[in-house]
Amino acid sequence: MTDGNGTRDGGQLADVSALRPGGHAVVVGGGLAGVTAALALADAGVRVTLLEGRPRLGGLAFSFQRGGLTVDNGQHVYLRCCTAYRWFLDRIGGAALAPVQERLDVPVVDLARPEGRRLGRLRRDALPVPLHLGRSLATYPHLSLAERASVGRAALALKGLDPADPALDTQDFGSWLTAHGQSARAIEALWDLVGVATLNAVAGDASLGLAAMVFKTGLLSEPGAADIGWARVPLGELHDRLAREALDAAGVRTEVRTRVTSVRGHENGGWSVQVPGETLDADAVVLAVPQREAHDLLPAGALDAPENLLQIDTAPILNVHVIYDRKVLATPFLTALGTPVQWVFDRTEASGLKEGQYLALSQSTAQNEIDEPVATLRERYLPELERLLPRTRGAEVKDFFVTRERTATFVPAPGVGRLRPGARTKAPGLCLAGAWTATGWPATMESAVRSGVSAAGAALGTLGLSRGLLPDFLEEAA
Repeated sequence: MTDGNGTRDGGQLADVSALRPGGHAVVVGGGLAGVTAALALADAGVRVTLLEGRPRLGGLAFSFQRGGLTVDNGQHVYLRCCTAYRWFLDRIGGAALAPVQERLDVPVVDLARPEGRRLGRLRRDALPVPLHLGRSLATYPHLSLAERASVGRAALALKGLDPADPALDTQDFGSWLTAHGQSARAIEALWDLVGVATLNAVAGDASLGLAAMVFKTGLLSEPGAADIGWARVPLGELHDRLAREALDAAGVRTEVRTRVTSVRGHENGGWSVQVPGETLDADAVVLAVPQREAHDLLPAGALDAPENLLQIDTAPILNVHVIYDRKVLATPFLTALGTPVQWVFDRTEASGLKEGQYLALSQSTAQNEIDEPVATLRERYLPELERLLPRTRGAEVKDFFVTRERTATFVPAPGVGRLRPGARTKAPGLCLAGAWTATGWPATMESAVRSGVSAAGAALGTLGLSRGLLPDFLEEAA
């Protein structure tokens, strides 16, 4: 039986797309990578079936209902330099719902200083690179004058690195920073402030190649590259509802609650994709699932070293949700030093809360906290919020809960680059997509979308179709 969108809810698969001349592609996985691959293939004239095991699209960036509110599983942001994710928003008609701030402006509160709570800001001016951040760094109160000067010298050295150099992937970012004069305080108060949020790892645990890519692209490419964008609506509005509408309009057959059990190649070409009770035949298949699931579905010989996929470790992100009876944060977001709290976002309007304020804390590198009881986390974070936000003192906590993404990202450790496969496999017509594939980016929404377009391009090559209709924000995948 299917609903009005042609999605599956038990029974046989419903064919709601017309036969197209470009062959049939099956996309396995309905996260951002899978949705992107499906849209890109459909736009190029391919008949597409998208299969997702969960009852929704969106992968790890989704929403759910709690007590009359719409809650995101975690806070997700992107930067102006994320051209692929911005294309995705345009493609699904959601760009206006997730705008980018006019100019980078990040409040940074330090609670570790002896003189007490101190506010600083990281913001840019309307000047060319690297002058756009000059005044902000020169007046950044959380570093000494000598540390600010050393940051500038390190940034210039970083600008000269080639993130694609395999040698950089063997080194860790922290050692490189230390060798370039960065103090422990400078790493904590600046480099990790950005790096932990984008890489989900501290500098000492991160690949120099990935870190160089993040900082060169975000801070040292264009003046506005690091301007921050985020959804002003629940993520489900974008990655599920609008994505489904775009897929429907493109003629993609979208099947949720449909888990793929095997993918097999035919001797004379083509593929069979098995779901409970049925087999789908396809000319091309895109596996847009997590690396361990992809490993289990890959047929023998599809990759030279399939065991590499199992060596791409995962890292968690913890999200703490607090609802107060009054407004306690005056800015859309802030970040903090000298406290376990990392980033705090105001999600009041997006959640539908009518009274009070809803704050979401995004806690990366949460390996030591991801399994702690809610009561323990409450005892830790509510006092820290009182230190960070004076208006919380005396405010009533109406609700406190956590969401846990235990496999939120891949670990961007030195050496991970050699483990990440490209979109093409050795099996003609079988392609890979996911933020964990070789996009050059860390595990972000940007990486997921880029991987989907790369996989679509690889599939189009198999089908003998032109890549001319694909977005032009990346070159053909290897």
